[in-house]
Parts: sequence; C-alpha cells; structure tokens
Amino acid sequence: TAATSPGPTPAPLGTGTPVPEPSGATPTSTRTRSRPPVTPRTTRPTPSVRTTAPAACFGPVRYDLVLAETELALLKSLCFAAGGILRIRGIGPGEVTVDREDLVSRSYEAGVVDIRFVRTGTVVVTIPQDGRTYPITVVVV
Repeated sequence: TAATSPGPTPAPLGTGTPVPEPSGATPTSTRTRSRPPVTPRTTRPTPSVRTTAPAACFGPVRYDLVLAETELALLKSLCFAAGGILRIRGIGPGEVTVDREDLVSRSYEAGVVDIRFVRTGTVVVTIPQDGRTYPITVVVV
C-alpha cells in the first residue's frame, strides 16, 4: 500500500481553533468550522440622560440619624432621590441648619428634625454636637 501524507489535523470540537483554508482560497469569515456561526445581538442605545438615581444613592426613603448612636465626624455626605427624608433624632429645636432652604422642607417635633429634600441639588446640613458643628453634604438627584 502506498503511504499517504496526512493533511492538517482538525482541532477538537469546541476549541475554537480555526481550520486552515485550502491554498488559494479567500477566507469569507473569521468563524471556525467547529462551531456554528454566532448571531449578533441587537442592543438598545443607552440614554444620554440619567433617569434613575446613581447606585450609591438612596431612593426617596427616610434615613434615621440617631445622634446618641452616630459618630458625626465619620458621616461626611449622603445621597437621596428627591422626596427623601433625613430624620435627625435627639436634638433641640432650631439647632439644625441647612444652606439651601429652597431645596428642603423642614419640621421639628419632640426632639426630631425631619428634612425632606424636595428638589434636586446639593444641600449642606449642619448639626451641632458636643460644642462642635458637623456639616453633612447631601446630594439630591
């Protein structure tokens, strides 16, 4: 029997190794012969305007800040969706201040200050405690 020279050895199925084209052939695609062609997915364009709050922001929720249990020096900033409320417990009337009255609605009752963030923007809430004042920057989206 005549010995024949073996041709290129095909790659095992699933490896994704391209099979060489015969000499002189023009490749028509980059897909491999061991897999079926991949159908491209249709994607939707992403909107250029953000319609939801960033992942690091709370939604329009109430955030309770209990002064007897919180180290204010560690709380530098918060982020809420419009409609969110910062509830500060354990403080006297008129002690908490904000730098943007036009962005908030405030109320006080029995040692509790509620600050509702009614419009988007940035508000600095200042809370006095133990002779110091602590600013908390609140971003409202």
